[in-house]
Amino acid sequence: MMKKILVHVVACFCTLQLAAQDELNVMTFNIRLDLASDSLNAWQYRKDKAASQVLFHDVDILGVQEALNNQMLDLQAALKDYRYTGGGREDGKTKGEYSAIFYNTKRLELLNSSTFWLSLTPTVPGSKSWDAAITRIVTWAKFKDKRTGKIFFHFNTHFDHMGKIARKESASMLLKAVDSIAGKTTAIVTGDFNAFPADEPIQVIVDQQTPLHLTDSKPLSIEGHYGPTGTFNGFTSKETSNDPIDYIFFNHGVKVYKHATLSQSWSGRFSSDHFPVWAKLMID
Repeated sequence: MMKKILVHVVACFCTLQLAAQDELNVMTFNIRLDLASDSLNAWQYRKDKAASQVLFHDVDILGVQEALNNQMLDLQAALKDYRYTGGGREDGKTKGEYSAIFYNTKRLELLNSSTFWLSLTPTVPGSKSWDAAITRIVTWAKFKDKRTGKIFFHFNTHFDHMGKIARKESASMLLKAVDSIAGKTTAIVTGDFNAFPADEPIQVIVDQQTPLHLTDSKPLSIEGHYGPTGTFNGFTSKETSNDPIDYIFFNHGVKVYKHATLSQSWSGRFSSDHFPVWAKLMID
């Protein structure tokens, strides 16, 4: 009997170890663009804090928003085991804000990547449409997990902050792009969507009546959600709303173990005007 119990315990332990090897730590993080007018909240005072959150939480794959070229270079210097893919929204290279993807090169191999514009001319750099106030983009990447051999996609974006039509159309465009590019392969979708869960863009994305819909990782977390439910703090003392505007979605084939909004502070100051959102996922 004791031998059977021991065999069972060892088998359970091995199963847990294999599951732990499969898990991916995913983060979405609007790092707030570099503005001198932010005074003591300017990037030069926040960059080490932002990088430390990525490292401490063992992030395997990170979608950043609002990152200017100098901020991308600062993060690259601090995140030594990481590389990034993506370019600025004005020219697809170094001009304007990035919605780029950082990935841990020890864990992941980049197979392919590209950027498209959330507009009626998605291949035209700097283009915008509908009632969008600003040019917006999606960067996507195809990865191979070196540990498990699994292939998956990551899409990262930042929706317009003003145009209601633009956000709705961007949501529809994003769903079609995930389906067209990833197909039946698992895709993780991160970003600052500038919309609360009840707002139209998010409703379009998660509408289960739509075959192309995505699923929000937060409600499916086996261990529940940790931290504030709101994700925007505006450099005030806490989140400004109980509703998030930053999300980690997926299309299918994902198990969610943990989900958190990371609200660490340093002497009352945050690493950005958004809290990073983090999830521990496993691709089935």
